This record gives sequence, C-alpha cells and structure tokens, in this order.
Amino acid sequence: MVEKTIFAGFGGQGIISLGQIWVSCGMEEGKQVSFFPFYGAEKRGGIARASCVVADSAIASPIVSKADSAVVMNRDSLEACISTLKEGALMIVNSSLVPLAELPKAVIERFKVVPVAATEIADRMGNVRVANMVMLGALAKRTHAEILAGLEGVLSHFFPGGKKALIPLNVAAVKAGMEAC
Repeated sequence: MVEKTIFAGFGGQGIISLGQIWVSCGMEEGKQVSFFPFYGAEKRGGIARASCVVADSAIASPIVSKADSAVVMNRDSLEACISTLKEGALMIVNSSLVPLAELPKAVIERFKVVPVAATEIADRMGNVRVANMVMLGALAKRTHAEILAGLEGVLSHFFPGGKKALIPLNVAAVKAGMEAC
C-alpha cells in the first residue's frame, strides 16, 4: 500500500496539522511515512499545503509529484491540486467552500470527486475549526487507509494538558467525516 496525498487550503484551516495527524496515525500502524509542509509567510489566510506519503515499504522521496488523493479545503487550492493529481485520482472537496456546481467539468471528468460539506458539519458540531478532522475521516474512508486505529493516542500528542478536552470533539468530527461520504 502506498497512498500519496496532497492537503491544501489556507492558513488557519489546520492543513499542516491535518497532514501531521495523517502521517502520525500511519506511524502508529507501523507504516513508513513522509510529511512535507508548504505554507506562505502569512500567519492566517495564506497558502497552506502538505504532501504526505503513507506506505508499507520504504519511501523514495517526500516530494509528491503525482498524488493518489487530495483534500481541497478552499477554492484557491483547487488549481494546485489539479496539477498534482494522477488521472482518476480521488479529490475530496470541502463543498461548503467549493460548491460542486462551481467545479469545472474537466475536473469532474478527470477525477473521482467526493464532496464533503466539512465546514457545515463542523459548524453543526459547534466548532468550525474541526472541519479538517471531518476531511480526515472522509479521506480515511475513501482511501481505505486503515490507519486511524491509534487516532486518540495521536491526538493526545497534539492536544496536551488542558487541551485534551478537545480530543472527543475531534474524534467525533473524524467519525462525522466518515459518515458524510
């Protein structure tokens, strides 16, 4: 198994954290992983991307030139993902910010597009900041990357001390993402 994934959005959507959690879950399952973040100089609102590879065997390069899957959190990230995806690749789109009707016909024809209203789902859960975790659940389900067994343990590293109270909400958001697709 090799899953090469691009996560893309804007700063503040938790893209970098999403990539880190994805590969950390892979490591928990004994997989080989690579994580390569890219973000603009802005603290919030700039470009944020992460290239991640989760594999059963050694990874030759952390650079993902042709991805198997992409998580697209906003409209501005769509073009970057299109140019990086393999033909027929999985593209999970935050349909709250990128309505399916606004996707170019060529995108729908070239890729397996899965709309997930991540921002709306997270908002209904009471915290829009877990939209990234909704997308994590959708990605895990659609790629069949069985790497979320150790999710709570991984999240305990991301939410230490008093922030541990956020773990149940994040786990619930992952489950909501799995159910959404």
